[in-house]
Amino acid sequence: MAEARIPAEARAQAADLRERIAHHNYLYYALDAPEVSDAEYDNLFRQLQELESQYPRLRTKDSPTVRVGTSVSTPFRKVRHLTPMRSLNDAFSWAEVEQFRARVQRALGLEPDLVAELKMDGLAVSLTYREGQLAQGATRGDGEVGEEVTANVLTVDGIPATIQPELAAAMPPVCEVRGEVYMAKEVLEELNLSRSSQGLELYANCRNAAAGSLRQLDSEITRSRHLRAFFYACDPFPAGMDGQFDLLAWLERLGFPVNPNHKLLHGAEEVGAWLEQWRERRHLLAYEIDGVVLKVDRHSWQEELGADSRAPRWAVAYKFPPEERETKVVAISVSIGRTGAATPVAELEPVLVAGSVVSHVTLHNEDQVRLKDVRVGDVVVIRKAGDVIPELVRVQTSQRPEGSVPFAMPKVCPSCGAELAREPGESVTRCLNPLCPAQRQRRLLHFVSRGAFDIDRCGPAVLAELVERGLVDGPADLFGLTAEQIQQLPGMARRSAQQLVAAIRARRQPELSNF
Repeated sequence: MAEARIPAEARAQAADLRERIAHHNYLYYALDAPEVSDAEYDNLFRQLQELESQYPRLRTKDSPTVRVGTSVSTPFRKVRHLTPMRSLNDAFSWAEVEQFRARVQRALGLEPDLVAELKMDGLAVSLTYREGQLAQGATRGDGEVGEEVTANVLTVDGIPATIQPELAAAMPPVCEVRGEVYMAKEVLEELNLSRSSQGLELYANCRNAAAGSLRQLDSEITRSRHLRAFFYACDPFPAGMDGQFDLLAWLERLGFPVNPNHKLLHGAEEVGAWLEQWRERRHLLAYEIDGVVLKVDRHSWQEELGADSRAPRWAVAYKFPPEERETKVVAISVSIGRTGAATPVAELEPVLVAGSVVSHVTLHNEDQVRLKDVRVGDVVVIRKAGDVIPELVRVQTSQRPEGSVPFAMPKVCPSCGAELAREPGESVTRCLNPLCPAQRQRRLLHFVSRGAFDIDRCGPAVLAELVERGLVDGPADLFGLTAEQIQQLPGMARRSAQQLVAAIRARRQPELSNF
């Protein structure tokens, strides 16, 4: 049957989705600075998949649905993987896990054993060994080409530079051992405490911290971050080995760290119990996971099932649903952004959600506050979209205290006292004063961020002090600062002041690609 004509609206929607996904891929893979949650990204990706499934001619050769990651444009040398480092298809419910199992059973004509492994929330890496010697370490990049980070992976706890000769004899002469580099929760907490004391931007989660740490130009900085790794694959697959479960044991014998929390499963009951067990227990681990990977165990069956251009057909990644918790709204404040946008923010009684304490959550704009009818004193349900970004899911109106009043947007800016206005047809309320201190500080924060001039050691606390003391009014003023001026700031030692001046001067001629 001939494919139906593609409506212009569908073409435009697909082009928009490809552009947005490519943008988020660049932020995630190249800059380690995602601006949306995993759940929001997954929703965009699925919309594009559904469009391309309905209209196959919309699928281009460079579509995100047939590629992994993004092309690499960094100071690191580009290296090509021996074979592509593919992604995994996702399952967001038990029904989708069952669909995966059913597809595999139809293709093989039997129900195979599955190996279940925890899905680490870290950075995928590939280590090339030649005759048992580590020759190269690389990030995944776009799946075909990654970044060469050999000096840095050698600082990661547990990665062997040399395999014992009697064990190396069983390895393919040239092979890539693949796994995930991660940062433990406790290490991230200590790192962020240190960065906060220096006025530096904090890492949002363990994955971003691990990726940023592994991609340092100075390997001693990487060493100081105490990264760890788990490994789970070898390409080519070692001869004489039956399947994935045996492979994990073999990697461990060679000296590679392997996550001990893996299991050989058979049948729906065992699979379901394992998924439920780790959905409940994941926050007891010292590291972050965001799901469980299920793989057909026997290697010959993996080869029979094969792969498409993006992912193997013999594996699926089950993503945990976001964890939800109840807490109380103690206040609703208004934050002023760099463009003057006034954003309502719910201040909460601190609550532990997905492994970290949440004390505030954005309410986006006045319309969203009214739509959800959020009031001071309300009991609300909070979750982290993609286990990263806190969001308010709903208000428990049955528990609303008597006498509560609806939220009203203030008429004046909380920072400068100027008028707050909302243009007809817009959802955003804005401060109309371009000299507003809050706007200036937000513009400066954007200017020094990783996505712009990338000035290290110049975080929110430092910028707030510089603005308050009148040392900085706009971005250009940063380049005129002296170490003596910066040393006046609270807690700023002479060496720290000199390092900040050096960091600013190093960005006098930024890379054009940043813009």
